[in-house]
Amino acid sequence: MGGKGTVVVGMSGGVDSSVAAWLLLQQGYDVVGVTMRIWQDEDSDVQAENGGCCGLSAVEDARQVAWKLGIPYYVMNFKDEFQKKVIDYFIREYVRGRTPNPCIACNRFVKWESLLRRSMEIGADYIATGHYARVERLEGGRFAVRSSVTAEKDQTYALYSLTQEQLAHTLMPVGQYRKEEIRAIAEQLKLPIAHKPDSQEICFVPDGDYAGFINRSVKESPPEGNFVDREGRVLGRHRGIIHYTVGQRKGLGLAMGHPVFVTEIRPETNEVVIGEAEEVFSRELICSHLSWMAVDGLHGSRRRASAKIRYGHRGAACELEEMGPDRVRVRFDEPQRAVTPGQAAVFYDGEYVLGGGVIL
Repeated sequence: MGGKGTVVVGMSGGVDSSVAAWLLLQQGYDVVGVTMRIWQDEDSDVQAENGGCCGLSAVEDARQVAWKLGIPYYVMNFKDEFQKKVIDYFIREYVRGRTPNPCIACNRFVKWESLLRRSMEIGADYIATGHYARVERLEGGRFAVRSSVTAEKDQTYALYSLTQEQLAHTLMPVGQYRKEEIRAIAEQLKLPIAHKPDSQEICFVPDGDYAGFINRSVKESPPEGNFVDREGRVLGRHRGIIHYTVGQRKGLGLAMGHPVFVTEIRPETNEVVIGEAEEVFSRELICSHLSWMAVDGLHGSRRRASAKIRYGHRGAACELEEMGPDRVRVRFDEPQRAVTPGQAAVFYDGEYVLGGGVIL
């Protein structure tokens, strides 16, 4: 028996979570492997082949790793939670002309809220994942997520909404390593997933066709409408606002003689606004649905920070200004490309996540 308590490791069938389980064993924890079953149609051949982090193939891969490590392994059903908190939200946001981040919702409400609750019910002390991030307790007592040691794999952006209670019961051992080191450990252990490629797409849309997925999921497909310029002049017809996002250039089907971009989506009039490259840049944004992590809020003051406005964004220097109980204005030192409603703005103080919110 380990001396540090029991930890439930969310095993996705990939190399990162598999090595996370082994690392925790070496650190003296009693480890239990769990795969979250979240698919709505588990008999689909497409999902079996491309199931990302939680498809049918993931269950078998995780089971083999658990057997190799000699740890108990279970599959837990979270289909209802995933449908309500992730898929329904994903569809609802796109229909409203916004661009959601379902991985953030999955982390907050499924991988942590639901899995942690069920893990505590069976007597576990912690949950753990294979995320490239670190959980640390700061001098003031608050917990925060810290960037991983490898910037190119850092996953802190998708974790900003975790609560203090969740972080207090979370372990992320992979954040101390680089990806090549994790693969090397898997090779040394002769784990069957040592060379398994990373999943790239949203797990429940493995072919990347978001609009097609939404059209198959709703009773009535969002209707066609007008492409317009900033002054409202009609430029052409669009296929439905779910096909577009701010900053998009390809797939517009407009013969303008030069590259043009989506600068705004107006769901109230079913219009997609088209503009020039410079019109895609913004110096500020407002976000709501705030979650604070390293600090418990701005308390009426302004604060310098760095902010990321999407997963692949490198972050940019800015000033945070409180505008109300659930509003923060972010003013960037330099204009940023494609500030997109529905995406998260995540605030950093160096390597530590201060908090974040959803861009309005």
